[in-house]
Amino acid sequence: MNTDTLLIELGTEELPPKALKKLATAFFDSITEQLSSASLSYSEAKWFATPRRLAVMVNELEQQQADKVLEKRGPAVNVAFDADGNATKAAQGWARSNGITVEQAERLVTDKGEWLLHKATQKGQSVNDLIEAIVKTAVTKLPIPKPMRWGSSRIQFIRPVHTLTMMFGNEVIAGEVLGIQSDRQLQGHRFHFEGNIDLQHANEYEATLEKAYVIADYETRRNKIVSEVNAAASALNATALLDDELVDEVTSINEWPSVLVGSFDEDFLQVPAEPLIYSMKDHQKYFPAIDADGELLAKFIFVTNIDSKQPEEVIKGNEKVIRPRLADAEFFFKTDKKQSLESRLASLENVLFQKQLGTLKAKSERIANLSKHIALSSNENADDAYRAGLLSKTDLMSDMVLEFPQVQGTMGKYYAQNDGEVEAVAQALEDQYRPRFARDKLPEGVIGASVAIADKVDTLVGIFGINQAPKGDKDPFALRRAAIGLIRIIIEKQLSLDITDLLSVSITSYGDKLSNANTAEDVIDFIMGRFRAYYQEQGISVDVIQAVLANKPTAPLDFDQRVKAVSFFRTLDEAQALAAANKRVGNILAKFDGELFSEFNTELATEPAEIALAKVYSDLNTELAPLFAAKDYQQALTKLASLRAPVDEFFDNVMVMADDDAVKTNRLTLLSQLRASFFNVADISLLQ
Repeated sequence: MNTDTLLIELGTEELPPKALKKLATAFFDSITEQLSSASLSYSEAKWFATPRRLAVMVNELEQQQADKVLEKRGPAVNVAFDADGNATKAAQGWARSNGITVEQAERLVTDKGEWLLHKATQKGQSVNDLIEAIVKTAVTKLPIPKPMRWGSSRIQFIRPVHTLTMMFGNEVIAGEVLGIQSDRQLQGHRFHFEGNIDLQHANEYEATLEKAYVIADYETRRNKIVSEVNAAASALNATALLDDELVDEVTSINEWPSVLVGSFDEDFLQVPAEPLIYSMKDHQKYFPAIDADGELLAKFIFVTNIDSKQPEEVIKGNEKVIRPRLADAEFFFKTDKKQSLESRLASLENVLFQKQLGTLKAKSERIANLSKHIALSSNENADDAYRAGLLSKTDLMSDMVLEFPQVQGTMGKYYAQNDGEVEAVAQALEDQYRPRFARDKLPEGVIGASVAIADKVDTLVGIFGINQAPKGDKDPFALRRAAIGLIRIIIEKQLSLDITDLLSVSITSYGDKLSNANTAEDVIDFIMGRFRAYYQEQGISVDVIQAVLANKPTAPLDFDQRVKAVSFFRTLDEAQALAAANKRVGNILAKFDGELFSEFNTELATEPAEIALAKVYSDLNTELAPLFAAKDYQQALTKLASLRAPVDEFFDNVMVMADDDAVKTNRLTLLSQLRASFFNVADISLLQ
């Protein structure tokens, strides 16, 4: 069958840069899925995206669907004909619906009987027949939250559409999408190329656009930007601050990227680096540069969408634009320092944390009290923890944070240092928001960890306490992130804290504001649900996590020790047999409706395997007690693994459900004690 290259492109006005990649991949996914559903095979496909186009290229696409033979079964032969062999109305009606006579029907013979059968050939459609509908469907499925209209048309799309190109090889596929007729014209660069350019063959798409000063391939354009920005930074003996989100956004803004370097007055470096960096990155889409010591340079690297004959003028223009931005940051910093953080406490009374939960002032006081409690539990300075908690939200009232919300906490640290607060308190003001995202660093010290934990617990308790738990993908208070952050801090900072205790203190601090009587239980269940995601990211198998969750340990560090112990136990040769034995014991005990003995009675033991298991377990129990007390779960499970042979012997030779009720109960008591020893760590019956 003939194959060729398919090219589909929508030429538009400038698309939203933060949405471009998502739009392009959604367009690509829909088109390729529809081609596969239409049974049109191809060798490979790729997507293209620039500020003014979305495109998909499919290589070696079959020109036409294969013909299909459709089998349409009719009535059974004994129903299709009467006793005289004449066709019944049922047979005649079925034949007419298929455009044949009953005599022309074939027969389908199976073990279950014989039926009339008609085989119809469905002619395969060509690419030309199918593509218009495929593209229209793909367009309607694009993730466009707010479509717009343009001109007098009632057609809606994310941006006005100017061109549509649907080509198979060198032929234009006729069709109309979004009110635009398909042709071979592509939009060139808005400034470097006048008018449109004709595409002669779908294979020449990238090369044709490059002649019109457009790099169509997103990754090629992105790699060029990263390479040239890094080269510019290297020439400054510096490192460019490249983050993926900003690089993607810059890639989505430029079709023909050119990298230049600008400067600003070094006096601005007296301002903390963070607001300067955010101003450059967020407002201007510039890449800041830092030296070998991590200090910000009075330089910025930027990407422009033109190859200017006078690059110095472009640089001057950008330097002129950035100066007032940096001047604002400088002004805010100098102004904010005139007022201490402590003096801003009163203003927090005018800002609501949440309507039912009160103000930020009240939240700060709750955080302070819980931070103090955590510090005392960790043998840290309780006064510093209280002070840090009390001041934790004050920088939100500063001019700098009001202008640059991303530097909340960070500016709190600088202002606290300016106020003469102790370093642990100042650092805690920055640490309170950590970790902000997956793999973000944790608070540096225990005081910062105390405030961060207190803040997260306060939010979890408050929101669950007014019955506004996250639903589906809606989580306006970022409670899932708070719960995982809480787990990470406690485990990775090795803090011996119990969530039940923290919740109790927090709930009490809310007084009568909480309406949910089950707040503690709901928050614990929610946090327990985050352990799975936390450990799966580390490669821990689900059955290990479930085994520990069955015990519901509410101290995260203790939970972690159990997970590590069970993961180790799972590697032992004895693990599988003992897991199966525990499951068997659980099933037996579930069916027993009597009352077990308080202890195993050796006088009721008669079978050698029963006596041997009881003796081994009794001896082992004296070794296990101090291990459980010390939470040395790995060593405890290792010792319990030695029970495999006597347990196997017991099940092979002893009738657990003996006729004698006392003997039966005694044996069940022994098995229950064995299972309880394992359950001191986890429910290993859940291991697979």
